[in-house]
Order: sequence, then C-alpha cells, then structure tokens
Amino acid sequence: METEGNELRLSELSGKEIVDVKKAERLGVLGQTDLEIDENSGQIRALLIPSLKWFGFKRQGGEVRVPWRHIKKIGNDMIIIDVPNNDLDEG
Repeated sequence: METEGNELRLSELSGKEIVDVKKAERLGVLGQTDLEIDENSGQIRALLIPSLKWFGFKRQGGEVRVPWRHIKKIGNDMIIIDVPNNDLDEG
C-alpha cells in the first residue's frame, strides 16, 4: 500500500472517498472509521467502517471490514482499494 507521505493519522481517513479499482466505481465516503490491529505484531489488519449505507445497500447498522491488504493507495482525497469478489466482511 502506498501513501502520499510518510505518516497518516486515523482522523485523516475520515472524509476520503473509497474507489474500487477493479470495478472503476466510487463506493462512498468514509465517516467514522476504526482500525483492527494485531495486538502481537502491532500491524493493522483492516479498516472497520460503520455504515448505514455501503455499496448502495441500505443497512441497519454494523460495519464493513476492509482487509488492509486490499488498500492499494491512500491519497489526499481518496482511498483506492482492490478487493477480490466477496472478500469484504460485513458484521
């Protein structure tokens, strides 16, 4: 995963648009986002995105889990993801 700088704060993810590179479509804008972190290694496992609407589907709450390995680039205004089919976890 590439970033346009050397560091990124969690608060800076909010407001960025998510774009799926395979489908060439805009998936939405991140709001309040959380991280799933491996407590043994300290590495980020996934973005946890609470949402009532995700990928055009209305939801009753919960969250969408985007594995960190699928994030290809975090830019100033957007996050580019490349997610294989059915590899987003909804909980």
